[in-house]
Amino acid sequence: MEEKNSSPFVMDVVEIDHFLSNPPQGFSVEHRAAYRLVKSDPTHSCVFIDEFQSSKGKVIFCQSPGRKIKVRNLGDYTNLRNQLLSKRIYVLVSACATITGKAQEKKRINDPALGLYVVVINGCHPMIRWEMEKGLDSTISSVAGESYTVNVDIRDAVQACVGEKFRILIDGEKVKPSWKDTHFTINYHSDALFDFSYWFGLSKREIKISYCGR
Repeated sequence: MEEKNSSPFVMDVVEIDHFLSNPPQGFSVEHRAAYRLVKSDPTHSCVFIDEFQSSKGKVIFCQSPGRKIKVRNLGDYTNLRNQLLSKRIYVLVSACATITGKAQEKKRINDPALGLYVVVINGCHPMIRWEMEKGLDSTISSVAGESYTVNVDIRDAVQACVGEKFRILIDGEKVKPSWKDTHFTINYHSDALFDFSYWFGLSKREIKISYCGR
């Protein structure tokens, strides 16, 4: 997950067991009795991964606020914005598929156990930064100080990064995955007394990241 040739790093999709066995620079994995504890350097990374159960036990990312980030004031928002535009972003996604044939007898349709992957995005890459800034600016201007929920969706970028030929081998069958949980969520709660738009679910926004450098 380093820069290749002279081109700046854009993004990567790494299978979770490989990520934990070979943590990237700034990460370390400690093996405890009942779980694995993943530590990261917050000065260089934004980790938005909830604790989860893997085939080898529970995994906890201790510097992560989870997939949902709470923002309570303009200072919190500004700080989060600066981090998203200057650091590498880490999100855990699920590879799923509608399975047919022999594999369907042994796996549930759309089973997340097909694979968990860590997506790494370079938030300071010019194109990623542009897409993120554009989406954040549009969100802030449209809610005008009200509470809001915004999903930062990276599905298009993930699909483009792995390519159309990417397959997962299940019981001898090559399965083309679809991707789920390809987002992290910013929840902003204002002090507005009558925040009707938020109460009725009308202040939901979405930012799409589609650039992957390929």
